[in-house]
Parts: sequence; structure tokens; C-alpha cells
Amino acid sequence: MAVDLDKVRVVAERVADSLGLEVVETEFRGGASKQGRLLRVYIDKKVAHSGHVAPGANVSASDGSAAGNVSETSSPTPSPVAVEEQSGTPSVAGVTHEDCANLSRELSTILDVEDVIPGGEYLLEVSSPGLDRKLSKPSDFERFTGSRVKLMTFNPVGVTETSKGNRHFEGRLEKFADGRLTLDVSPRSQKKVGKHRKDGAAPAQRIEVEFSNVERANLVPEI
Repeated sequence: MAVDLDKVRVVAERVADSLGLEVVETEFRGGASKQGRLLRVYIDKKVAHSGHVAPGANVSASDGSAAGNVSETSSPTPSPVAVEEQSGTPSVAGVTHEDCANLSRELSTILDVEDVIPGGEYLLEVSSPGLDRKLSKPSDFERFTGSRVKLMTFNPVGVTETSKGNRHFEGRLEKFADGRLTLDVSPRSQKKVGKHRKDGAAPAQRIEVEFSNVERANLVPEI
């Protein structure tokens, strides 16, 4: 039987919400490989509407890889939660080893009781999303305003009589309002948001993209 990933996400979001967390993404891979069937759930700290994230910063406590904080639980007969945390530089506001373990333990139990993952054994992996976390909801773009992002659109932007436009962009997210993103796509050599350019510097190059036209988007790590 096929796994209903939407149903999995609903359950995961219910558990995450009770723990003050949010679900960034869910993935399921089935097959006869060494790892077998694998359900991955990426989580982040939930930020209140009044909360702010420093421009250009990802609050995940990961070292930049999806495995920065990982909890793995075998199902449908959960074994004691085995957690491996790789070295990194945790953020006070970020996802912790304990967050991953708690969600993994509670989610595993509910998925099994409600038989959300039919077909026998699978491995549940809960981790922080990494520095290049996916942006999918309007609240994601509001939260990471000021950060550098990479995105691809469904339809080309900037189409004119002499240009076919473009679907791939990378730049600093200056604003998200009224269902529209404003992206500064100036070369990286220019000053970041909040810093003044020197006299004579080229003006910022901006594009506007409708949220409904965003096929996928991710944060761009800045070190």
C-alpha cells in the first residue's frame, strides 16, 4: 500500500505543535536498499508572529547538514531511541538533540497506533533542516526576510519583447508582503541589506515574484 505523505505530515505537525516545533518537510523512501523504508521529518523551532530572526541567519542548530541533529527510531516496534549528534555550533534558538528525540519518540508511537505507515517495518529519522532549509509557506518567507535565498519559479519572470525571462534566481529577500517576494539579485560583491553602498556604486537590481509562482526555494548558507 502507498504511504499517504499528506496524512503523515498532518500527524507530524500535530505532534510538533505540542512541542513548540514546526515541520519543515517530510520525505518517504521505500525500497529494498540497505536502509529499507525510510521516513524523514525535518523540524525547526516555531517562531511567534512577533518573533524575529536575524537577517541571513538560520536558527537551526545543525552544522549545515541534514544530519546535524538526528533522531532515528525503528517502527512499527520502536526500539529505544538512538540519537547521534554531530559536532557543530548550536544556536540557542535552534533545534536541539532533545527536540529531535522527543518528536521522534512521540511521532513514532502515534504513527504506529493509527497505522499511518502500512506495510511493515520502516525507519523514522527526525532532524534539523540544515542551513539550506527549504522555504515553502508564506510564514517561512516572512521569517527569513533579510536572508539570502535561491528559488525557481513555475513561469519565467521578466518576460519582455526582447527577453524570455528567467526561472532561476538567487539574491537577498528584502520583503514579503501581499503574496509577493521582493528579491535583491545584485551581485554578491555589493553590501548586504542594512549597510550603505559607497557613492557611485551600481543601484540594487530587484525583482518581484508572486508567491504562487514559486516552485521551490531554499536558504543560501552565508558563512
